[in-house]
Amino acid sequence: MNANYLIKDAARIILQCQKICYWISNAEWTKTGTSNIQAALYELCWQVVQGNLKLDLVASVLGDMMELRDDMPSILADVFSILDLETGALEEKNKRDHYTQLVGACLFFVPEAILKERLDPETLESLGLIKQAHQFNQKIVKIKTKLFYKQQKFNLLREENEGYAKLITELGQDLSGNITSHVVLESIKSLIGCFNLDPNRVLDIILEVYESRSDQDEFFLSLIKSYMCEPLTLCHILGFKFKFYQEPNEETPKSLYHIAAALLHHNLIELEDLYVHLMPLDATIIEEHKRDISEAKQIARKLVMVVLPSEKNEDKEKEKEKEEEKNERPPDNQKLGLLEALLRIGDWHHAQSIMDQMPSFYATSHKAIALALCQLVHLTVEPLYRRAGVPKGARGCVMHPLRNKRAPRPAENFEDLRRDTFSMLCYLGPHLSHDPILFAKIVRLGKGFMKEDTLLSCFLSIADQVLLPSLSLMECNACMSEELWGLFKLFPYQHRYRLYGQWKNETYSSHPLLVKVKAQTVERAKYIMKRLTKENVKQSGRQIGKLSHSNPTILFDYMLSQIQWYDNLIVPVVDSLKYLTSLNYDVLAYCIIEALANPEKEKMKHDDTTISSWLQSLASLCGAVFRKYPIELAGLLQYVTNQLKAGKSFDLLILKEVVQKMAGIEITDEMTSEQLEAMTGGEQLKAEGGYFGQIRNTKKSSQRLKDALLDHELALPLCLLMAQQRNGVVFLEGGEKHLKLVGHLYDQCHDTLVQFGGFLASNLSTEDYIKRVPSIDILCNQFHTPHDAAFFLSRPMYAHQILSKYDELKKAEKGNRQQQKVHKYVAACEQVMTPVHEAVVSLHPARVWDDLRPQFYATFWSLTMYDLAVPHSAYEREVNKLKVQIKAIEENPEIPLNKKKKEKERCTALQEKLQEEEKKQLEHVQRVLHRLKLEKDNWLLAKSTKNETITKFLQLCLFPRCIFSSIDAVYCARFVELVHQQKTPNFCTLLCYDRVFSAIIYTVASCTENESHRYGRFLCCMLETVTRWHSDRATYEKECVNYPGFLTIFRATGFDGGNKADQLDYENFRHVVHKWHYMLTKASVHCLETGDYTHIRNILIVLTKILPCYPKVLNLGQALECRVHKICLEEKDKRPDLYALAMGYSGRLKSQKVHMVPENEFHHKEQPARSATPASQQNGPGSTGKPATSTSKTEEGTSEDGDRGKDKSQGTAKPVNKANSAAAKVTTSNGNVFKKKKQKTKKTLWTPGSTPETKAENRREKQRDERAGKEERVAREGKEKTPKADREKVKPDEKSNKDDKAKAGNGEPVEPSRERDAIKESKSKEKGDRSAVAGSLKSPVPRSESAESERDHKRRKLDSHSSPSHSSSVKVSMA
Repeated sequence: MNANYLIKDAARIILQCQKICYWISNAEWTKTGTSNIQAALYELCWQVVQGNLKLDLVASVLGDMMELRDDMPSILADVFSILDLETGALEEKNKRDHYTQLVGACLFFVPEAILKERLDPETLESLGLIKQAHQFNQKIVKIKTKLFYKQQKFNLLREENEGYAKLITELGQDLSGNITSHVVLESIKSLIGCFNLDPNRVLDIILEVYESRSDQDEFFLSLIKSYMCEPLTLCHILGFKFKFYQEPNEETPKSLYHIAAALLHHNLIELEDLYVHLMPLDATIIEEHKRDISEAKQIARKLVMVVLPSEKNEDKEKEKEKEEEKNERPPDNQKLGLLEALLRIGDWHHAQSIMDQMPSFYATSHKAIALALCQLVHLTVEPLYRRAGVPKGARGCVMHPLRNKRAPRPAENFEDLRRDTFSMLCYLGPHLSHDPILFAKIVRLGKGFMKEDTLLSCFLSIADQVLLPSLSLMECNACMSEELWGLFKLFPYQHRYRLYGQWKNETYSSHPLLVKVKAQTVERAKYIMKRLTKENVKQSGRQIGKLSHSNPTILFDYMLSQIQWYDNLIVPVVDSLKYLTSLNYDVLAYCIIEALANPEKEKMKHDDTTISSWLQSLASLCGAVFRKYPIELAGLLQYVTNQLKAGKSFDLLILKEVVQKMAGIEITDEMTSEQLEAMTGGEQLKAEGGYFGQIRNTKKSSQRLKDALLDHELALPLCLLMAQQRNGVVFLEGGEKHLKLVGHLYDQCHDTLVQFGGFLASNLSTEDYIKRVPSIDILCNQFHTPHDAAFFLSRPMYAHQILSKYDELKKAEKGNRQQQKVHKYVAACEQVMTPVHEAVVSLHPARVWDDLRPQFYATFWSLTMYDLAVPHSAYEREVNKLKVQIKAIEENPEIPLNKKKKEKERCTALQEKLQEEEKKQLEHVQRVLHRLKLEKDNWLLAKSTKNETITKFLQLCLFPRCIFSSIDAVYCARFVELVHQQKTPNFCTLLCYDRVFSAIIYTVASCTENESHRYGRFLCCMLETVTRWHSDRATYEKECVNYPGFLTIFRATGFDGGNKADQLDYENFRHVVHKWHYMLTKASVHCLETGDYTHIRNILIVLTKILPCYPKVLNLGQALECRVHKICLEEKDKRPDLYALAMGYSGRLKSQKVHMVPENEFHHKEQPARSATPASQQNGPGSTGKPATSTSKTEEGTSEDGDRGKDKSQGTAKPVNKANSAAAKVTTSNGNVFKKKKQKTKKTLWTPGSTPETKAENRREKQRDERAGKEERVAREGKEKTPKADREKVKPDEKSNKDDKAKAGNGEPVEPSRERDAIKESKSKEKGDRSAVAGSLKSPVPRSESAESERDHKRRKLDSHSSPSHSSSVKVSMA
């Protein structure tokens, strides 16, 4: 019956469904089939979808209907399938939801399997019957493919098991007899034909059997080659075998890798065909490599970062997650497995092709592959290693070559290494660390190659890419480090340092393992350095040594960074480096140089006045490390040389420290007098008493320094560059730098030159020194070396040559008489120095030699203090010290007997050496003095004036050398005294001393700080000589009277020689000394009042140096004390260094006050109205006579003049010359004063100015002098009558004053008018009344008001004039 009409509304539908249930139960419905039932169910469900019926009611009805027939669930599922398609196409979402809810409610009575067959996968996913629709679809596709599209195989094992059983038996038989692959192949063909076997399945079984019998390579490879027709077929079968093991947690058997490698090696298959079947993909490998690098860098960052506790917990959780992920092991990397198998059988060609597809060192980062490649390299280098690499006495383990004829051929010579070995090592990279034995073999081959072949670039590449990175991954292997140094020491240091630079800056970023190792090394270095102290040096040193064996560059880089910040680490760090290997020491040298050359570091402090502390710390470390340990110096010395070539002098501090520590040669201007005296002796005396700290055991270190300089030809270049750089500091470097820093750099450059030159002179042999130092004219003219530095370098050469020539002459003529030895020494000097005399002529213009002889010039510059005097007291002092040491050793019971014996022997030997050295120097000095005595008559010419001669002597000899070094300062003073003592013709000692003491302003102003120390020492030595003569009449008469240097009147050459030359008497000399002291005071006050930093600092240094001899006069000392006190007040908060200098000098000056004397005790001041005082009653050193009232007035006037002259800049010295016009008279045109009777013709070097202005000024000056003279005569005549002789003296005085002023106006030196007056007075027989007393600063005559006012007027006039004559001369000489 048709049921459509029954469904009209909801109630009717339910009723009809109930009727259908009844009809079905009575079996009446079966006659009509299932179509009506489906229609009824469809209508019923559609009403639910439309929302017309409630879901619960319909679900209960459908549930009741399911029990009526067995196929009702299937019918309902069909209805649901139709509705699924219809509702899926509808836009109303609520209808689709009603449908889904209906199906969900029917899940209790409709099986899931039926629904999965009929419904759409998306619907199933929404019902929760499946997880993902996509995966379900894929599964359906696979099942359908397997059911409907898979090709049916026939003739399989289960079908023809007898045939395959016979095949397996045939392949598995014993192959040791006459069984060949050809025989077996025939049997296989028979089985295939007999049992209709599948040929591809047969080939698969052959491979399976081969896999289980992989030792029978030759048989199975021959069989497969004969059986196979298509290589691609074989490749596909192998590919299917590999694919079977690509599931997770599956492991591909090694036998499969082996047969694949064997087939590849024999070209039975192509690598390109097989490679596509292997997993993982290349892109996956690259991603894995990048991930490893990023993880390594992240670990490295964590090791150097400060991590908070909360972050630590998070990191731990992430690490746990990563570990869990790693536990799910991915499938094997089949490409790496095949690569290992290829390496095992020696197929390098295919292995190289696989590694080329991967990131660098990715393959060899797996230990198995690295070991396989190492084994292949072992076999390749074995024959060559046995021939050229095995060290003597080593047996080693002989390795048998591969039986594979296609494997790389073993290397028979070094050229064969190019073929395969070098490329293998490059692929191996840092993972050579897995095989230390192979590492040692390669290094030893490198050492053998350096002796035989020229493949330097190849071995350098191997060292860079393989050896050094591998050393980084080794665990603390000191033996490998030493082995590697055996190779590296054969390379030039330039190649080694390039390798270290690559190792330090690039290698550690190329591989994840190296990134981690670097971070771990830095962390460990921090741990050690935090705990390093002087007390635990030994333990920390061992830890540093262990860490440095593998990664020295990273360790030293961190240690040096700490030393640059904390200089107190230098001593413990140096002591802790005792456990380093030779390679590590060399790396340390490179790291130091790299730190010094760091472009990011400023070598000046922020104030730009001093060198940075980090550079000072590194320099100090250099000196200590290079002295204590056997480190090659060439690189460091070349670095300093290159810096000098580039015009940079900061790094000379390094050379200074190295020479000081390694050779024990100190350079300081703060030497005590005892040290300075010791420095004038021999080398042994210098070492014992010349330095602040006695640096012993420098023999080996100084020898190493000398060898480095000679081997790399750096000795002379360093000297010349330093000599040239002195001026470069000022004129090239000093443009934008602070003046204080420029002075410091200049001093550093100069001091290092002196120190370095001293080292070369004392350590180089005669031949080495002479071979390297060119002649003086080449040094000066070609290399543009300053003259003082050129003679400094040449001086030891002259001494060596003279001694060598002297020894030759002694051997030629054997004579023991002292006189013969002296003559031979003089002859040796003539032979050696004659070429020098000729060479120095080109150093200066020809007019210079009109005043000085080249012989005198060369003699002055070639001698040293060692040649002039023997420091007996210094020798005696050091010998006494050794005696005291011996006595202390004997009395010390704690010293063991054997050690006591050694110390006593050492002290005794040293004592004998000193005594022998003193004796040797004494003989040498005697020979030198005899030589000078013979030469002195030819030193100075009489062509020009003595004043000009002294000017040239000061300008070209004395001043340049006195500021060169402290010893040279003493030498200059001693040489002047020696020239005087030798009674050298044409040398005016008085004039020389006068020019030195009267002209210090410009000299002091142009000195650096260290030069001020030397100049002060020179002045002190000069003052010591003057003070000795001043303090005792007997000494003066013994050493000065009847000496040409103290002549006050000289006869012209054409005059009768019978006339007696006048000498300066003792009292007049004391006046002159007082004048010098006064000039020093005025110059000092001038410098102190300038306010200029350099003037004040330098004059304070000079004053401190000359304090033992100056000031001696009380009023001069008070003037200085007052001005220095003012400096202390002014500079306390402005310039602390000047304040410290001033306070130091002020304190010492006050302590010297007790030794100062009033002016009248320093020199005798006579009363003008009285007759001359007898010589026995003159004010000498022990005189107790009291000065008259006029004297006290004079002292007051002197102090007033001193105070008034403080604010004068250049003209301050002129009143002194004027006021001291009664001093000894020592000048005319040629430095001589001729007694003029009727001689009208006189040649003068300085003539008054000829301009109208000059003439007018001279006339006005003459008138003022005449008026002043008349007023003084009127004042004197008021008390007593003036003798006629004194009245006649006024005009000559006026004339001399006029000449002096004219000379001063022309910038020429003017001899003191006081000296002229003193000489005239000494010639005059009338001594009853003198117009001016020699040496006094003011006339002692009681002054009337008119005379006093006139003198004040004259003083003011003179103070406004230009600088004094001597200052002018200094200015010329310093230009």
